[in-house]
Amino acid sequence: MYTFKKEERLCNKRLLKKLFTNGSSFLVYPFRVVHLLELLPSSYPVQVLVAVPKRKFKRAADRNLLKRRVREAYRLHKDLSLYSFLSKKNQQIMLSLHYIGNEIADYSVIEKKLLLVLKQLNKVYGEEIN
Repeated sequence: MYTFKKEERLCNKRLLKKLFTNGSSFLVYPFRVVHLLELLPSSYPVQVLVAVPKRKFKRAADRNLLKRRVREAYRLHKDLSLYSFLSKKNQQIMLSLHYIGNEIADYSVIEKKLLLVLKQLNKVYGEEIN
């Protein structure tokens, strides 16, 4: 389950609009997370969007580096932290991870913070069902 396929990426414009108009958000620096419980057209429990702003990182190489690091950390930890939990509850969510930091963080920092994000999502959706 350590893959990150096209079906796991959020790229449908209608779903993106719905996520940003109806979704809830929280902040775990350097991430701003927007999430929404929604029935998705894919078989995966989560569809993810990773965004790095051009305003803060002018060079495309820097933006791509950060997106690669975030996607890699997500790919390695999604199954244990998020997929197993949502699959048990038969839920699907849309998720947007916006990198809002000012400097390029090391992979270890991104990984640690992404684990906090996944833990927070487990807490949010664990309480929602009860």
